Amino acid sequence: MYRIFIVEDDKTIAQTLMSHLKKWDYEVQCAEDFKNIRGEFEDFGADLILLDIGLPFFDGFYWCTEIRKVSTVPILFISSADDKMNIVMAMSIGGDEFIEKPFDLNVLTAKVQAILRRTYSFAGMSNIIEYKGISLDLGDAAFTCQGKKTELTKNEFKILQMLLENKGKIVSRDDIMERLWESDEFIDDNTLTVNVARLRKKLSLAGHADMIVTKKGIGYMVKA
Repeated sequence: MYRIFIVEDDKTIAQTLMSHLKKWDYEVQCAEDFKNIRGEFEDFGADLILLDIGLPFFDGFYWCTEIRKVSTVPILFISSADDKMNIVMAMSIGGDEFIEKPFDLNVLTAKVQAILRRTYSFAGMSNIIEYKGISLDLGDAAFTCQGKKTELTKNEFKILQMLLENKGKIVSRDDIMERLWESDEFIDDNTLTVNVARLRKKLSLAGHADMIVTKKGIGYMVKA
């Protein structure tokens, strides 16, 4: 289920968008603290952002720039401002699409579906898994947080990848060890514990000390 974060200060429009997108089985959250859009986005872990330009405190251009510091998540700008300069500005600072108010909800849905399909449907086109400000590079066995890159060992990388691919679900220790055995390296229960501890230390140094949750006697999970 894809997650969509709506940043729109008109509550009627925001609720209409939320209700409509939920009918398409998307998980949707509307922004509440317009002074902390980036923080809410990182906590939610959205797969796509619908971002209005005219907002309280800071405009959509500002928040797009802030989000681009930590994420490449697709951003669809929504605005009643229809002049070409706003469109150019939105695209030049990292926006992916632009739709003008008032818009047809079916047209909006088609754009959302196209962006999500383009971004996530083809594994070969995207080698990044993102979660609350962390970007795991599948092609480089490393994660980046706030511009700082942290290298991972082969086992640490596979553990983090598996947990992020199953965020919100408990991954059993047996399943993790089975994944690690694919490299022809036997991993026992104690070795797994050591690898998880080392991974946690690296995540902690990056500001995510509580990212991996232990489910005693079962396994581990990353909260959705």
